Amino acid sequence: QVQLVESGGGLVQPGESLRLSCAASGGIFSIKAMGWYRQAPGKQRELVARITRGGDTNYADSVKGRFTISRDNAKNTVHLQMNSLKAEDTAVYYCHAAILRWGTDYNDYWGQGTQVTVSS
Repeated sequence: QVQLVESGGGLVQPGESLRLSCAASGGIFSIKAMGWYRQAPGKQRELVARITRGGDTNYADSVKGRFTISRDNAKNTVHLQMNSLKAEDTAVYYCHAAILRWGTDYNDYWGQGTQVTVSS
């Protein structure tokens, strides 16, 4: 029932910016945390950024100072502003959320992924 829909991916040149968005919907009572993971070809999926309901954030060392995660709790939406993009940022980016649905405990949900390609 819960679904996460990502948007904002695309092809950009090094140094440019993208803004990813993820909206959660479907029987949501509360969202404990939302974040972004990415997976490049041949590599493990890694945490990029995460934000809790209270606003605490965590970032991968590789994106600190370049990426900013934010959320709109009222809209069950999280954003990832990606500046100064590098070729090594190329990956499929997946939205993740820890969501409490009506009548259940917290569970993990994933978006289908959006491609970010940084290339000249």
